[in-house]
Amino acid sequence: MSLSGAHRPRIRTAVLTVSDRAASGEREDLSGPALIAWLSEHSAWTDSARILADERDRIAAQLIEWADSGAHDLILTTGGTGVSPRDRTPEATLSVLDFTIPGLAEAMRAESCKKTPYASLSRAIAGVRKQSLIVNLPGSPEAAIENLAAIWTTVAHAVDKIRGDKSDCAKMT
Repeated sequence: MSLSGAHRPRIRTAVLTVSDRAASGEREDLSGPALIAWLSEHSAWTDSARILADERDRIAAQLIEWADSGAHDLILTTGGTGVSPRDRTPEATLSVLDFTIPGLAEAMRAESCKKTPYASLSRAIAGVRKQSLIVNLPGSPEAAIENLAAIWTTVAHAVDKIRGDKSDCAKMT
């Protein structure tokens, strides 16, 4: 049974903002709410959102909790993907994944590099834990949305496959 198109169930998401300043209340989290709003317009609903400081163990623990609950098809992180000393979201994510999907991160970087050469500094990764697709996004609201939009069709297809869709992968036209 194909889960594509109009018959696709809504994608259940969780959004984790990783930011020392947002976690301490020094700065408002703009990326998390922006992603949640974008997702609601694109056949997804978000029932979990959280802000954490850039602490690898806490990030990993949150990803494990959400993925292992079985309640989320897609877990998005925003922030902590650069080269600053405290940016450790990719390491935390990698430590909990069953396997990576390098093409998603490559596609995001390729699209972002069209706008800024600094996108090549992104260390974002994507992969699967249990039945959840986990994708790291940049910390700015604009870049987070841009990156998610760049891979959205592929994300929806990946979620179908993770859910057990056994249909052949058809060519996009």
